[in-house]
Amino acid sequence: MVETAETDIAVVGAGIVGVTCALQLTRQGHRVMLVDRQAPGLGASFGNAGHLATEQVFPIADLSILKRLPRMLLDPMGPLRLDWKYLPKAMPWFTRLLLNLRHAPFQRSVAGIRTLNEGSLGAWHRLLGSIGRSELFQEDGSLLVFEKPESRQTLEALRTRMQQQAVPVDFWSAETVREAAPQLSPSLLGGLFFPCTGHFIDPYRVVCELFEAAKASGVRFVQAQVDGGQLHSAGVSLASDQGMLNARQVLVSCGAHSAKLTAALTGTRVPLDTERGYHLMLPGEHQRLPFAVTSLERKFIMTPMADGLRLAGTVEFAGLQAPPSMQRAWQLHRLSKGLFRHDLSVEGATPWMGFRPSLPDSLPVIDRVCDGRVLLAFGHQHLGLTQAAVTAEWVGRLAEQAGGPEMAAYRLDRF
Repeated sequence: MVETAETDIAVVGAGIVGVTCALQLTRQGHRVMLVDRQAPGLGASFGNAGHLATEQVFPIADLSILKRLPRMLLDPMGPLRLDWKYLPKAMPWFTRLLLNLRHAPFQRSVAGIRTLNEGSLGAWHRLLGSIGRSELFQEDGSLLVFEKPESRQTLEALRTRMQQQAVPVDFWSAETVREAAPQLSPSLLGGLFFPCTGHFIDPYRVVCELFEAAKASGVRFVQAQVDGGQLHSAGVSLASDQGMLNARQVLVSCGAHSAKLTAALTGTRVPLDTERGYHLMLPGEHQRLPFAVTSLERKFIMTPMADGLRLAGTVEFAGLQAPPSMQRAWQLHRLSKGLFRHDLSVEGATPWMGFRPSLPDSLPVIDRVCDGRVLLAFGHQHLGLTQAAVTAEWVGRLAEQAGGPEMAAYRLDRF
């Protein structure tokens, strides 16, 4: 039995969102216990693309998904895949997704994503600066390139849409692309440059550094599998494989695994699913790119990191239980061919798969419910790393009962 009677807030989930929230809460004077079944940062936070994607203000899908659905089912290596065997379980989630593509809910999603993204860059500067690790983030922009003449119209339309949402964006000619990233193929025709973005040189190290700062501030870590919980007059009790964990409040921030615990504590069934994302880490590629580069046509991203070049992307709907399809990770190298003057080396390359927690309206749940005994912060889809620091600031406000009207879009009761 783990003794936790003196815990104010139990934070369930030690990914980037949970760790940043734990640090924020302990700095506000709360006695915080951080709980996860594995060491901090070893879930989706370990292998994300490392891109601070403030430019990505649109939901994870638009109406074009209807045209792509047959290919999703038939192409196992496509950028967006739906496993046949998972289709029956995924249908309710996809139905909600399609309903959210109507004009009014779609615009609400855009506004909600944009609100969080606009606060993300400043929040990350404050957070990393506060632990003396600002060098882990490079605010050097990112580039979306295109190769085909017929893609220019798509790119221009995207630029217009982003300008309408006040996203800073510049059109770069082919010559400008070559000057900024000379290792890229001269066949590229140009791209969109997003100056108010950047990348983390090691996403896993970011979690680890924040965790060490949290421990130094008083956060206790308990490695345990939380299987359920119940509320009572004194707070909350969490059932775990290490015994009952007791606290006055709980923060549910365990990413794609948050739905079961949320239902047990609040009675609300959250339509949370997982987008399985893959990466391929190339340790021999350190000088290829000065900043993150995404291919418009090939639909994947390449991010320079301290340990090499990370190729990331693809979306796979197959649930939490199916084994990873690592050939999808190796497919990322095949997609990179032709984007550089010389092909990337795969010597020593390592593949990876993780679970992105996604809700059908593309917005996370950030809320305070059950008379304040339950705090919620999960469902950030592709933007968990981007939005983690600002989410932590918001959770800190919720813990002090200081939530504002700007948080209404992320409430649990929208479901």
